[in-house]
Amino acid sequence: MLLTREEMAFDFKGAKLDPVRDKDVIVWSVQQFLYGEVTGIQIGHWLYNAPDLDAARFLARQAVEEFQHVGNFLRILEILGARPDKAAGVVRFLSTGLMGGDWAEHVAMEMALGEGLVLAAFYAMIETVDQPEIVAILRRAVKQEERHVEFGEQRTMAAIQGRPWLRRRLLGLSLVTLWGVSRLESVMKSRLPAEHPALQQLPALVKHSVHVAETRLRRIGLLEGSLSDLSAPRKLLYVLEAYLGKLLGGLVGFVLAIVLLPFRAVGLFRPKRLTDTYLDDPVVRGNLLGAQTDDDDGDDEVRGPRGPAGSRAQPAAVSP
Repeated sequence: MLLTREEMAFDFKGAKLDPVRDKDVIVWSVQQFLYGEVTGIQIGHWLYNAPDLDAARFLARQAVEEFQHVGNFLRILEILGARPDKAAGVVRFLSTGLMGGDWAEHVAMEMALGEGLVLAAFYAMIETVDQPEIVAILRRAVKQEERHVEFGEQRTMAAIQGRPWLRRRLLGLSLVTLWGVSRLESVMKSRLPAEHPALQQLPALVKHSVHVAETRLRRIGLLEGSLSDLSAPRKLLYVLEAYLGKLLGGLVGFVLAIVLLPFRAVGLFRPKRLTDTYLDDPVVRGNLLGAQTDDDDGDDEVRGPRGPAGSRAQPAAVSP
């Protein structure tokens, strides 16, 4: 990842959440996580729109991991003797209301920024929950979340390269996400006991989480300077540009779909999928070049993708 665990960690000064005394606090938090992980299963949608085989392979693995996370949080609720319940409205907005409309939005908003915020929350739960089995479950999930965030970071940097207009759009959408985080803080203050030693630090935790997200945006290349350097009118302009761009893009896409429908019916002007591009894909090309260097020893063993020198093919940073 572009940030270390140390940079993302928050110091609770030893404050802990007891699984008996603070059961309601932990249960409410887990119920929100459960909703987010269920939305994560929908990652399978992007398999159809993956730009290359390496991305498709990663998404396939991630879909399995999101299913595992759903099971993990159900197990935590079982440990606590609690049932799943509806997530807060702002959590549903952050998880589904801000789902990406294209590949660049997906890797930036859902994976790099969104899962980055979730990862920070996982770190906070690990630091505060005083129950070994729950902590062990979260530690396993954290390793997978870190991979998801790193993938989102790398693919976002590839997507915005040479596309300043896309950088502005993603920054505008990021500002909406961070606004949603501030709304989540308000909900948590109204739902959770403010006198608890750990929860007393909620404002500082949210401030730290926003700082971490801002640092990630800067290192990805979506933000220059700091958010405090942006005036309120400029922030509003970025948000309006982002949603106007999405609206116009949607209208243009709809019109094109109608106009090109007869042509696409016979295979013309349709979007290119992996079935159209796989022969030129870095994974396939790497395997082909690697195979040409192998001795013809009659070995029929199936080999994995390899690069020109016979090494494993490296993931390619492919823009959508």
